[in-house]
Amino acid sequence: MPSRALFPTLVYRESLVDRSWRRFNQDLADECQSLAVSDGAGQRWSAKNYLGGYTSYGSLDRLHLVSSLFDRLRRKIDGHVKSFARDLHYDLAGRTLAMTDCWANVMPSGTVHSMHLHPTSFVSGTYYVSVPRGAGAIKFEDPRLAHQMAAPPRRADAPEAYRSFVSVAAHDGDLVLFESWLRHEVPPAHFSGERISISFNYACPLKTGR
Repeated sequence: MPSRALFPTLVYRESLVDRSWRRFNQDLADECQSLAVSDGAGQRWSAKNYLGGYTSYGSLDRLHLVSSLFDRLRRKIDGHVKSFARDLHYDLAGRTLAMTDCWANVMPSGTVHSMHLHPTSFVSGTYYVSVPRGAGAIKFEDPRLAHQMAAPPRRADAPEAYRSFVSVAAHDGDLVLFESWLRHEVPPAHFSGERISISFNYACPLKTGR
């Protein structure tokens, strides 16, 4: 076959559900909902930037450093990020790999998280605490889209790897990782309850010698 695939874009998805997960996940849900009620600065930031919902991104964006529960989640995620970095064939010799940011999101029906990326980070991702039936899925944009110029539209039956947008549906307890330059959004959806998630960034700076 004369054609070959180059420059793949990888997205990692894995479930963190185990025997102790249910209680841990409920504790995370309770803490996220408590933040949504008590975090005045986050409420004000969300009113301007996250209409209809709550995120601690603008107020408490390093929850893994101030909450033992969120740090416990960080420890569960670390190994998956290392595995994803290996899948991407990055050379991390002489570099650390650490979570730099971590924030909570509570999205009721109709809330939108518009298209964006995560500058200054290496790997980003989301842990899904609660995903009600019908809640919005994370939607990724083909990074080549802005450079396709006069290209015709893709066929409706095009394989997933060739589509301009791909949505990745997640369930309670799922972890989704992607490279931080990959643009993504959560479109509006109508559902009962609240979509609760925890987003984060990882960086890999060079280790400093003495």
